[in-house]
Amino acid sequence: MKTYQELTKKERKEELERQMALYKAEQARGYHLDMTRGKPDATQLNLSMDMLLQNPYDLIYSRKGTDVRNYGELAGVDEAKELFAQLLGLKMENIIMGGQSSLCLMYDMMIKAIVLGVYKGSKPWGQQGPLKFLCPAPGYDRHFRITQEFGMEMITIPMTPTGPDMDLVRKYAESDPAVKGIWCVPKYSNPQGYTYSPETVEAFAALKPAADDFRIFWDNAYFVHGFRDEDEYLENIFDACKKYGSEDMVYEFMSTSKVTFSGAGVAVFAASRGNIEFLTKQMGVQTLGYDKINQLRHVRYFKNVEGLKAHMRKQADYLRPKFDVALAGLQSGLGGLGIGEWTHPNGGYFISFEGLPGTAKRCVELCDAAGVKLTAAGSVYPYGIDPQDSNIRIAPSYPSTEQLYQSINVFCICQRIAALETMDKA
Repeated sequence: MKTYQELTKKERKEELERQMALYKAEQARGYHLDMTRGKPDATQLNLSMDMLLQNPYDLIYSRKGTDVRNYGELAGVDEAKELFAQLLGLKMENIIMGGQSSLCLMYDMMIKAIVLGVYKGSKPWGQQGPLKFLCPAPGYDRHFRITQEFGMEMITIPMTPTGPDMDLVRKYAESDPAVKGIWCVPKYSNPQGYTYSPETVEAFAALKPAADDFRIFWDNAYFVHGFRDEDEYLENIFDACKKYGSEDMVYEFMSTSKVTFSGAGVAVFAASRGNIEFLTKQMGVQTLGYDKINQLRHVRYFKNVEGLKAHMRKQADYLRPKFDVALAGLQSGLGGLGIGEWTHPNGGYFISFEGLPGTAKRCVELCDAAGVKLTAAGSVYPYGIDPQDSNIRIAPSYPSTEQLYQSINVFCICQRIAALETMDKA
């Protein structure tokens, strides 16, 4: 098989005509297929339905006798803090239970830093002049939208298979006090599915930021979301920080949004004891506590960490075939053509596709016109601008297996067309 680069101009023209004919045939099928976000589908959500069958009268009292229907327990019920502390390798005193969304917690922590500061006596970020934030990319579009919402300058840090380019992280963080933090998805990253190496985690712990109120927003969204036989290892960031006395630098987040129900899970915030004490006082002004019934419901359902992991093995058995279909389709449709490469994740919810420069927007446009919805090209970069116009995030979880096969087939045709059109312009 020849790569597209090896074809003559005449051969490329003929190939483009063939691909356009295939495209029109697929377009005529009237697809309505959605690969925009990493959403669980209904069957996956059904795996957690038994959690709702618990006797509600068994969900009234925590183990220390607190009536969870009432006010109190600002940081969450002990059972929930204990479960997630064990899962994350921390102590209960390092945990605050939030509402149902870790994204809400991240947004809230950003607002608190801007308005109130990050430790007692610190000057609020919003009173320190122009702010900057480090943004590993390709990355999570919602992180970038939060940062942009508050007018911060976003500095792109290239991602590598072992994590962000730490030389650049050090360069910016250690030289400029206006740099206030960095976004991180350390395990099965969005969208590439990379897990930070122990060396990368160690390098984060060893940072000496110019700003003493610098914070690492450690969004551990996919901590239990491996779907291959062997889970990838992520070093505990707080264990690493203990060696350097830098525990205060880290805010860690996770939730059960893709463990149980995306709209009715529980969110978790983890930090040093000093940060927890400072933030708990702020929370006491903001709320009288989050949904403790839901916290208890989750704990009683899973019972312990092993119960939660057993549940995630069911999730893995359901997700793995979808990723296999998507990866096989990409290989069948684009392998050997020299017009793209893609990641082969062992967990998480995404595949990151890297096409020829100048093809991503055109491919997404063609897919949309054929009824296959993708995340907007450029969304995995700050300001929605991919400098190469080459990256597309693929989310295999929501379509059925048959729909996924159709979606990837259309995607491959569109990618071939976009590549051929771009090559003819060169």
